[in-house]
Amino acid sequence: MSSLYDYIIVGAGSAGCALAARLAWERPKLRILVLEAGGPDKSFMLKMPAGFASLGEKNPYNWHYETTPQKHCNDRRMYWPRGKTLGGSSSINAMLYVRGHASDYDHWRQLGNEGWSYEDVLPYFKKSENNERGADAFHGTGGPLNVADQVDPSRLNEAFLKAAEQAGHKRNKDFNGAEQEGVGFYQVTQKNKERWSAASAYLRPAVANSGAHLEVITGALTERIIFDENRAMGVRYTLNGRDEVARVTREVILCGGAVNSPQLMMLSGIGPADHLKSIGIRPIHDLPGVGGNLQDHLDASLLQFCKTRDTYDRANKLASLFQYVVNKKGPGTSPIAESGGFLRTRPGLSAPDIQLHFLPVLVIDHGRTRLNKDGYSLHVCALRPESRGTIRLRSKDPKEHPLIDANYLSERQDLDTLIAGVKMGRDILAQSGLDPYRADELGPGAAVKTDAEIEQWIRAKCETIYHPVGTCKMGPASDPMAVVDDKLLVHGVEGLRVVDASVMPTLIGGNTNAPTIMLAERTAAIMHAAGMTN
Repeated sequence: MSSLYDYIIVGAGSAGCALAARLAWERPKLRILVLEAGGPDKSFMLKMPAGFASLGEKNPYNWHYETTPQKHCNDRRMYWPRGKTLGGSSSINAMLYVRGHASDYDHWRQLGNEGWSYEDVLPYFKKSENNERGADAFHGTGGPLNVADQVDPSRLNEAFLKAAEQAGHKRNKDFNGAEQEGVGFYQVTQKNKERWSAASAYLRPAVANSGAHLEVITGALTERIIFDENRAMGVRYTLNGRDEVARVTREVILCGGAVNSPQLMMLSGIGPADHLKSIGIRPIHDLPGVGGNLQDHLDASLLQFCKTRDTYDRANKLASLFQYVVNKKGPGTSPIAESGGFLRTRPGLSAPDIQLHFLPVLVIDHGRTRLNKDGYSLHVCALRPESRGTIRLRSKDPKEHPLIDANYLSERQDLDTLIAGVKMGRDILAQSGLDPYRADELGPGAAVKTDAEIEQWIRAKCETIYHPVGTCKMGPASDPMAVVDDKLLVHGVEGLRVVDASVMPTLIGGNTNAPTIMLAERTAAIMHAAGMTN
């Protein structure tokens, strides 16, 4: 294969897979190279839905990032798992299909991003989707991304949902329909009771149909973008210990996500000039917003012991595996976070400000701490944090993980929302619907009662729920923190585009995988309309 391509896509995560596929399907003569730092997604544990929970800390499908000490969270370094394989984080996530609230996208438009209102993006959500419930005003069929109802959720979910209704919250059968608010079961990105990652949905079918015109290289760590003055001309990457160069005739497109895309831009001399100079990188273009504007959903997990054996805590792993392999039933089909909801912590809010994930298992420290006891978890996250963090280079070595400072809870509003959410979650868990199962509260624990005590517990125990965005912010040139315009082209340079969650100017109210795929779908349409794929 020639080292000269029309497009080079760096990162085969949710956006990279979708964008590469759309470009290849709709213009099959384009020469497209996709570079992925991780390896192939061949593990059975990546295919069995619940398998991701068994991979452990040392698996090769995860970047295993860690934050800097978080000042407002007792100086803790927090674990940040991100996907490092074909499909990216869509290959290791909980598979929940959630789009966020319509107002999230209307807000993007209000920030000066033409074409990104909810009315604008809804067709691309529908285009991406094959919803097994069928098509309607909000859902599509025939798209690559299969969206299904869960096969065999735990009966604990119905007890939780009953308790939520008793606490005054309505049932909602479709969080992505006319209204987001309420409680119910999550739909999942599964097909034939297997995980349906972006690699399964988009990349593999595209490679199969495109022949040599779409090349995917795994184990390729892109170290920098090659520029001729201010135009991106290609990339340098390492493969099997060798230095390689790939050149491009049209664009380099970064799809590395909220950590890797700004990291690569800064390694290439695009970013805050003072920071780049401080670690010995010559700035090509001073772009202060690169690596700024970092936002993430912070999670506080209520933990309850269960007086029955209906949880997944002590489910026999071999028996569960056998059950899944034989008839695709049982815990192996589970996304683990099976039900939940979207609630408002106070009247007058235009949209829910907390999200709940109910898990019929005790999940402590991302599942890294195991208890030989039965229980369930209710995760509470604040949906629209005001706190902003940064991604910065540790050094000019591309192999070194960057400095991730999420700056959690630096804004008081985020903490107040979480405190209110924890109290609402506790109220649900105390209802009679859960009486047949409820035992003692493990976390925060009976001794934690006042708002001040809840606050201290949150600071000590909160964790990411894996939704970092914003570090290559989309916005007009008048915004000093904007990195890309509303076509996702990088301000001030040519031939460079960013298409992933890093471009989200604000965090959406929900899980981020479906919106990230939508970004790729809409960008492909933008490129077609501009004649960039002819």
